[in-house]
Amino acid sequence: MVLVFYKPIVLIGCLAAVMHFFQAGRERETLSCTEELMTTTDDFITALFCQVDDQMPSLPKHAHATLWPSEIVTLGLLHALKGVGNRAFYRWLMRDYRPLFPRLPERTRLFRLFRTHQDWTQVFLAAPTVLGVIDTYGIELIHPMREGRSPHQIGRKGLSNHRWIVGGKLCLLLNQWGLIVAWACATANVADNTFQGLIRQCEERMIVLRDTGFHATEGDPSNLKLCQRGEWQDRLLVETVLSMLTLVCHCKRVMHRVWAYFQARLAFTMAAFNLLVQWHGFQPNASGFVPLSIAEFSL
Repeated sequence: MVLVFYKPIVLIGCLAAVMHFFQAGRERETLSCTEELMTTTDDFITALFCQVDDQMPSLPKHAHATLWPSEIVTLGLLHALKGVGNRAFYRWLMRDYRPLFPRLPERTRLFRLFRTHQDWTQVFLAAPTVLGVIDTYGIELIHPMREGRSPHQIGRKGLSNHRWIVGGKLCLLLNQWGLIVAWACATANVADNTFQGLIRQCEERMIVLRDTGFHATEGDPSNLKLCQRGEWQDRLLVETVLSMLTLVCHCKRVMHRVWAYFQARLAFTMAAFNLLVQWHGFQPNASGFVPLSIAEFSL
């Protein structure tokens, strides 16, 4: 290990004192292809494709493929942002935006491409910062009354926001700017400390704030700072991120019936959030606070 946490609370206190200073001074250039006002969804899709193509590495196109890798990722991001089922998304795409994707494959083939190439979204994940926060988010797959009716059920029953759901659990690790550094998912019945592996990935680079639900009797990562209720209100940044995923991407309830497609949907959703929240750069207000929003991109 590079860092030795003899007095983690003192160290975190010093870092938190400068966190707002860093945030107030953080300004990013507006992303290329986004400086002009986008007046239509066609303009937005075109600009989104430009961003994806600029940030993705040069990946070769398969000889028999009809879509380039950047087109596949752009379509996956649109599906995550639209927040509807597979059939509804494909109808919307065919009806309104087929001219933008003239070689669009058949519906099931398109979603198999999303499943197969979901790893391409990792390029859009953010880098760790000194401070971060981690939290979990329940996603309902079926109504609790339908639990156990199908032998192919992928979700499990668990608590989310003080109510029972049957579905999955998404864990997000954010840096101090609210960007997603890493994520993982499991069924809704697992404990939060199941995701301690995400924290250990950044053990020498990030101090992670979280409530006591992430504590494990076997031991916690050295960079995990457990916070009691009412402490370290900066960690409530994660609630803003989860609210945007709920209201814009409609992630609270999805309709996938195969786990691999569920994971692909989450992968593209995480990439879409990181890309869109930085669309206009981080612009601090008069008090130094950097507001996060992706509401204008709601489809």
